[in-house]
Amino acid sequence: MTTVTAMILAAGRGERLRPLTDHTPKPLIDVGGRPLIEHHLERLAAAGIERVVINLAHLGEQIRAHLGDGRRWGLSLEYSVEGDRAETALETAGGIRHALDHLSSTFLLVNGDVLTDIDYQGLVQRAAGLPIHCHAHLVLVDNPSHHPEGDFALDAVGRLAMDAIDRCTYSGVGLYRREMFADLEPGRRALGPLLREAIAAGRVCGEHHRGDWLDVGTQERLTEARRRMQAG
Repeated sequence: MTTVTAMILAAGRGERLRPLTDHTPKPLIDVGGRPLIEHHLERLAAAGIERVVINLAHLGEQIRAHLGDGRRWGLSLEYSVEGDRAETALETAGGIRHALDHLSSTFLLVNGDVLTDIDYQGLVQRAAGLPIHCHAHLVLVDNPSHHPEGDFALDAVGRLAMDAIDRCTYSGVGLYRREMFADLEPGRRALGPLLREAIAAGRVCGEHHRGDWLDVGTQERLTEARRRMQAG
């Protein structure tokens, strides 16, 4: 099996969760009796991942101090430091480029502020057989009420398209190849334009996850995440 590193995006400010995120980084917000990021770490370890890279900026040292070296989950944690303030965060593509030397040739990217039952083990197994033309394999979900127009559509052969009517929402979870980011100049850069360029070139494939998924990005959705965890 191909060795797959995971990267958890944890550098964001969490503006819509203020004032909670003024003193607590979003990945450490309690959901179901433990910090949100721990849900990902537990599931990544269960999927056979051994090494996880976490990018840090806003209140990042709190995250490092809480998680340590990852041994309690059977993981090796590494940290990609983008600074110590929200203003120094490099956005998604810039953060990946900054951490690229620590990532495997194909790596699993996880947005740290989602709560989901996406099959990480299945994605790890898929990595070895990812078609050569696919620089990324994205997991899409049904459009939530706060994003009804969606992001991308899947065609009949599993490639992503921009201009189709029946679009789904990018879950924030996917497999990526290092080569997609290798030619980027270091610095602040969003992922969206890079993905749209790759989709136009036919280099992005994907799948539709129909299970549990929630973007814990607002106070209302944090309340919903806690309700779901309490309900079991």
